[in-house]
Amino acid sequence: MSVSTSRARVTPAQAPAQAPAPAQAPAPAQAPAPAGPQEHPPPERHPPSERQLEEHRVELAGYCYRMLGSAFDAEDAVQETLLRAWRGLAGFDGRSSVRTWVYRIATNVCLDLLRGRSRRAVPTDLTGPSAPVLAALGEPRPAGEWVGPAPDARVLPTGGDPAEVAVARESVRLAFVAALQHLPPRQRAVLLLRDVLRWRADEVAGLLDTSVAAVNSALQRARATLAARCVDADPPAAALDSGHRELLDRYVRAFERYDIDTLVALLQADAVQTMPPYRLWLRGAGDIGRWMTGPGAGCAGSRLVPVAVNGSPGFAQYRRDPAGGHRPFSIQLVGCWGGRVARLNYFLDPALFGLFGLPDRLP
Repeated sequence: MSVSTSRARVTPAQAPAQAPAPAQAPAPAQAPAPAGPQEHPPPERHPPSERQLEEHRVELAGYCYRMLGSAFDAEDAVQETLLRAWRGLAGFDGRSSVRTWVYRIATNVCLDLLRGRSRRAVPTDLTGPSAPVLAALGEPRPAGEWVGPAPDARVLPTGGDPAEVAVARESVRLAFVAALQHLPPRQRAVLLLRDVLRWRADEVAGLLDTSVAAVNSALQRARATLAARCVDADPPAAALDSGHRELLDRYVRAFERYDIDTLVALLQADAVQTMPPYRLWLRGAGDIGRWMTGPGAGCAGSRLVPVAVNGSPGFAQYRRDPAGGHRPFSIQLVGCWGGRVARLNYFLDPALFGLFGLPDRLP
């Protein structure tokens, strides 16, 4: 099976030519704790170059992913943002930094895309747990219904202050991104700009063309909504310690051998497994084991390749192909805490492999 690659990037240099213009433990979800006040770059005196615009690609992708809940949609939104920025260079008047200017464009792009669109979700948002039988699987739902995974390399800038890096990793956790989708789009933007990116209220007000009082009110409502939602969350993103690494290694060995008894022994008693694009989800180590030895038995003989996804370790699953070799099957987010595997999010979408820069087949 061939895998569709990520959508082609359009650099500003590829924008259509234009005539010169006059110069100008599961717990309620909440926003990650801010690392501290952020210093914004000073206003620019001259229009930005293509290189300056491209420098913001990854952080803009992270912002758009949190807003939209889809790495594919985030890629499209960033493309549109940079294209609008390039076309609008003549209108850049230098009253703000380039970063503030492109965030204003990106926010407007995201708000346009979200207008009239249904909320993306995760399976645990929609129904109760299912029985581990094929009849409960149902039909796959459209990709646009689901919050999807995102490769770290696409949405998390490298380097920087360790506290800022930790906040960024927390804010792309799947559970947090899913919780954000319960907010109205403008509240979502306010919360991200204030609590994740740490912009001042007056800066957010200027970006959204509203008042500081309106920004503060929207932020209070957004925080209250997240605090009220008890999300069956992945564990907080954290640096891997030796115990965590060993647990993941044991998971990989058990999965690749398809030793389900050993795999089930690694799970918490109330572990959860989801499998978008299906609404079915399972709760309990026993039911997960019964699914894997029953309807999921076709995964025997799979190979797992490590990936960095949503601020945490994960795996790309290549399933054995009857024609030979292994074909892309799922991206796995394996949530661990308390020395056990607590959450298995399996995204059954081979198109995701292109986003992660993965090969379309393995031997």
